[in-house]
Amino acid sequence: MRAYRKTSRKVRSVREFARGLLSTDHPLLVHIVPIRRCNIDCGYCNEYDKVSQPVPTAEMVARIDHLASLGTSVVAFSGGEPMLHPDLDALIAHIRSLGMIAGLITNGYLLSPKRIEGLNDAGLDYLQISIDNVEPDEISKKSLRLLDKKLQWLKEFAHFDININSVVGGGIKQPDDARTINRRASELGFSTSIGIIHDSSGLLKPLGPAERAIFDEVSDLIDSRRQVVKNLYSGIRSFQVNLADGKPNEWQCRAGARYLYICENGLVHWCSQQRGTPGVPLASYTVDDIRRELLAPKWCAPMCTIGCVHRVSTMDYWRKPQKSDPGVAAGPVSQAS
Repeated sequence: MRAYRKTSRKVRSVREFARGLLSTDHPLLVHIVPIRRCNIDCGYCNEYDKVSQPVPTAEMVARIDHLASLGTSVVAFSGGEPMLHPDLDALIAHIRSLGMIAGLITNGYLLSPKRIEGLNDAGLDYLQISIDNVEPDEISKKSLRLLDKKLQWLKEFAHFDININSVVGGGIKQPDDARTINRRASELGFSTSIGIIHDSSGLLKPLGPAERAIFDEVSDLIDSRRQVVKNLYSGIRSFQVNLADGKPNEWQCRAGARYLYICENGLVHWCSQQRGTPGVPLASYTVDDIRRELLAPKWCAPMCTIGCVHRVSTMDYWRKPQKSDPGVAAGPVSQAS
């Protein structure tokens, strides 16, 4: 079963890659929030609360249906903590029934053998956990000590692809924890990546000497395992070199077009850190919106740390240059209600 599903994922991924090269009129990756609430609180995170109720399942189904009508390739649940949604498995199955690739970004706390089997049955394609430290502290509760048993269960039971992301920056106290996390994930046979996280305001802080040394070491470890072949998506990370030094990147961000962030209110945003721009309801989002945002320059792009947006945008680096337009939002606007 695992081999069959792995082959199926590869075939569908190649199909979507080819379709993405042929046309720019559809999103490649959508992160959608089924619940804003999270079961933990990390000091650098500004993407959760402690009180929100799950988005009604019927509303989530309608949003997924609209994403399918736009031709979306990949829909991944984010949060908050998406595993708090009571009908998550049914929503994953609905994504798959519409021919899209289904992903999940979770803190991992709610994983168990039974829940992993449920995700298998739903048809989940990939799962990512970002583990920030070895021991929990006030900055992050996503620690290897608390999650290692969950990782062992994933190795034993999961039929979907798994990526473990380690991080530096954002106030993480022990940057060498990234080395430990990366090695442990590799021992378990998972693909690995390393990211540079923002602080609680969503801004980049340059890496200090110790952080930079660990970042370079872990990056070299990833390269030595030839994971660019194993996981092309996480292997796209040249943009991080400048960020590690606090330097801007020159690139064409395609957020709002090839990448969408859909908040719990059903609004389309450039990303989790630019909530309110453009702030258009997904229900009324059309190909015209995608075409507008594809060419709209993003004021925040030079210092952006959002790796998924960088990676998705590589598909279109060679395409039409972005240009200012009077009808395009050029900066942050207030959060739509």
